[in-house]
Amino acid sequence: MIQSSRTRRTILRDRARTNRATARITRRGAGTLATHCIAAGLRPRAARSVAGTLRKTAAELAVTGTPGISYTKGRARTCTRYTRTQVAQIAIAYRPRKPAYKIARVRLTLAA
Repeated sequence: MIQSSRTRRTILRDRARTNRATARITRRGAGTLATHCIAAGLRPRAARSVAGTLRKTAAELAVTGTPGISYTKGRARTCTRYTRTQVAQIAIAYRPRKPAYKIARVRLTLAA
């Protein structure tokens, strides 16, 4: 495949993923931390990494979300969903080192 086509497809895939996550949060009013990170523009692997750190930060700040059940490929998992204001509160205390994570932190903070 031509490199420019590959780049275009990657950009479209990332944009669609971000828009889908944003729409889900807007529709439901809350989302998991990983969903908020994907809506901030991170790819799923990086979003899982940031979400883990945000969970630790949320525990330190005593921010509790709403318990729920997440379905992935037919399996049910317990999860915690957070509103945009709760995520912004957590993101303010989050101190990332990677530049991409710093950008995501700013987007998470401004999303509220």
